[in-house]
Amino acid sequence: MNAHPFDTLTPDCLLDAMDSLGLRASSSLLALNSYENRVYQVGMDEGPPLIAKFYRPARWSEAQILEEHGFLAELAAAEVPVVAALEVDGRTLHQHAGFHFAVFPRRGGRSPELDDPEVLAWLGRFMGRIHAVGGQRTYAARPAVDIASFGDEPLAWLLQSDFIPRDQREDFGQLAKAALVEVRRCFEAAGEVAQLRLHGDCHASNILWTDAGPHFVDFDDSRSGPAIQDLWMLLSGERQDRVRQLADLLAGYEDFCEFNSRELYLIEALRTLRLLHYKAWLARRWDDPAFPSAFPWFGTGHYWQQSMLELREQIAQMNEPPLWPV
Repeated sequence: MNAHPFDTLTPDCLLDAMDSLGLRASSSLLALNSYENRVYQVGMDEGPPLIAKFYRPARWSEAQILEEHGFLAELAAAEVPVVAALEVDGRTLHQHAGFHFAVFPRRGGRSPELDDPEVLAWLGRFMGRIHAVGGQRTYAARPAVDIASFGDEPLAWLLQSDFIPRDQREDFGQLAKAALVEVRRCFEAAGEVAQLRLHGDCHASNILWTDAGPHFVDFDDSRSGPAIQDLWMLLSGERQDRVRQLADLLAGYEDFCEFNSRELYLIEALRTLRLLHYKAWLARRWDDPAFPSAFPWFGTGHYWQQSMLELREQIAQMNEPPLWPV
């Protein structure tokens, strides 16, 4: 019996999947950087290479994947620069050998220069356009970015697992629970905010830049949530740097979408939730052979010591004023 479902995704299986769609692939396969799913650049007998994405079994339902594809199609129809799944025989989602998979056009590019005010404003404009479309309707099947699923549940799972050393578990748990108290306070300070369809994981690696500007890739983590979720990951450096970067982003963003400044109370709260969710994600994926080799430091005593330091820093950050006048 195979140790993990992806063990059966052999090169022959991949080529057979492409062939099932009438896409004649060559034997040229290049694995791309993806841990959650398996993504390959596939050379074609005719035409440019395509990108084949095989979804992790049991992570998203068919309805949830199709909602992502539908959102991408709406964005592409609005001429927002995203990479949407290709329709083959009228469908964007296909099945082969127990896997859901989709095919995308190949789009190249480089990382954006996030220290350039013009680049940030440009990104802000396109993010505003994504959110203008994302706010037109809600997800029915996909979940939201919230405290329960990104904080409470991952923490409870970690504390019941064996990934935290016994002599550090109580201290980590107390700090994480204290951090979630501050997260809730930040959400209360922000009040009721609009829930949009988001990119969901909008860091620099999911933005490819060309001379024609940016395009956004990998909407696999798309969820409902506040607009700031798609903006805060583009901020870095000291506080004054982040304030300037945010101003540049919003200068472009508000050309297309109104921004609720009360969401700025959520930046460090959302960062804290992402930290907790990420730790549980690594632990839950540990049976996938790709994870122990890629993240050998995970689960060590030093790792959890650093994690507790991160939480202390996040508690302090959540008690600082927001980056922008509210």
